[in-house]
Amino acid sequence: MKVDAARQAAFDVVLAVETQDTYANLALPTVLRERGLSGRDAAFATELTYGTLRLVGRYDAIVSKAAKRSARDLDVEVLVALRLGAHQALGMRVPPHAAVSETVDLVRLHRGKGASGFANAVMRRIVEADLDTWLSRVAPGTSRSSLGVKHSHPEWMVGELDRALIADGRPGQLEALLEADNQPPAVTLVARPGLVSRDAVAQDAPGAVDGSWSPYALILESGDPGDIAAVARGEAAVQDEGSQLAALALLHADAALNKDGGQPPQRWLDMCAGPGGKAALVGAQVALDGGALDALELHPHRAGLVKDSVRAVPEGVVSVHAVDARAWGEPASYDRIMVDAPCTGLGALRRRPEARWRRSPRDLDELVEIQTQLLAQALRLVTPGGAVAYVTCSPVVAETRAVVEDAGAVLLDTRLAVAAATGTEPADWGQGPHVQLWPHVHATDAMFIQLLTVG
Repeated sequence: MKVDAARQAAFDVVLAVETQDTYANLALPTVLRERGLSGRDAAFATELTYGTLRLVGRYDAIVSKAAKRSARDLDVEVLVALRLGAHQALGMRVPPHAAVSETVDLVRLHRGKGASGFANAVMRRIVEADLDTWLSRVAPGTSRSSLGVKHSHPEWMVGELDRALIADGRPGQLEALLEADNQPPAVTLVARPGLVSRDAVAQDAPGAVDGSWSPYALILESGDPGDIAAVARGEAAVQDEGSQLAALALLHADAALNKDGGQPPQRWLDMCAGPGGKAALVGAQVALDGGALDALELHPHRAGLVKDSVRAVPEGVVSVHAVDARAWGEPASYDRIMVDAPCTGLGALRRRPEARWRRSPRDLDELVEIQTQLLAQALRLVTPGGAVAYVTCSPVVAETRAVVEDAGAVLLDTRLAVAAATGTEPADWGQGPHVQLWPHVHATDAMFIQLLTVG
C-alpha cells in the first residue's frame, strides 16, 4: 500500500514522540532527509507534525467524543493517525475526503484492515462538524479545564500561567497567552557584536527584517538558517529575541547599578551555559571590552554544544568547563554572573510542543530547590557591587519571583538595563523590578529576567 510520504513522515515523528520520548525538533529533520522530502512536501509534513503535537489535548478530546471511548484506550498507532487526521480536517486546509482516506490508509498500513474500518468511522464523524462546533462540545465555557482542552494545555499548567499573569498585572490575558503558545514562533537570528553586523547577515537572508527589541535580532521570512554564511561560521545563530534580551540585560547592568562609565567589567561567569546562545552573545561583547568569560555546563555533551556555539568568539575569551556550578569558584571572584536556571520551560511552549505533556506539578519542587541553590552560589561568587542576572524560560511564580525575593539580595530595577539595551523606556517593561516577557505581548518566549546585587 502506498501512503503519502509527507503524512508518513509526520506519523513517524509523532509516534516517536509518543512512544520514545523523542523531541520533534531533533527527529523531524532526520525523517525528512531519510524520506527525501523538500519544498512543499517538507513544509506540509512540518506543519502536520508540529500542529498535531501542539494540539494533542484538543484532538484527544475530539477523538474520544467521536470514538465514544477514551482516546487513551486506543492502540497508539491508531491514536496517532487519528490525531493527524483531526488536525488535517480541523486545523489545515485539507479537504475532508482526503483527511479521511489518508488517515484510513495509514491505519490500514500500520494496524490492519479491521482497525482501518474503525478509523474510517471515527474520521467520518470528525469531518461532519467544523472546529467551532467540536470545541463547543468538548470544551464548553471558560473554566481552566475547558480552556486547557480548547488550547491544548494541561489544566495545572493553565492555572500556573493564569497566576503568573495576574502577578504581573495582566489579568484577563490568559486565553491570549494560550493562543500564542500554539502559534509557530518566527525564526530569529542574532548577529553577534564584533563578529558580524546585522546588515551583513540581512544581505545573505532575502526578506529578513530587524527584530522588534534586540539591536542584534533579525527575523527570517523563509529559508534554512544553516544556509546563511554567518550562521555557518558561528558569527550569527538562531536565538529567540527574549533570550537575547536576557543576555543584554546583564551586559547593560550598569544602567541598573547607576554606574556611568569607568572600566568595563572584566570577570564574567555563565553558570548554566548550555547550549551556549547567551554565552556566545555575552562572550562576543566581552571580547570587545577586553574581559573573559567562564562558561559552566553540568552535562559534558551540552558543554560540547557551548564550545561549538562560541567558536567564532576570539580565542581565549570564553573558557568552557563541564562542571557543577554549585561547586565552582571562590567568593567575590566575578563582576557579572548569568544564572539561566533549569526550569519547567513553560515559557517556550511555542517551540517545544511536546514539553507541555512532559512536565508535572511535581517537577516544580525539585527545580525550585536547584534554582535556589544556583542563585545562592551566584551571590556568593559575585563581587560587592557586581551584578547577577537570574533568568528562567518560565513565568511560573514559584520559580521566578519567589526565588529572587527569598535570596536575601538587592533586587535591581531590571527595566533600566533592558531599556538601555533596546532604546526604549523603563515603563515599557512592566512594573519592575524584574522584566517578564510574554509571547502574546512581546512575541518572544516568556523569559523572566531579574538583576540582583550584593553590598
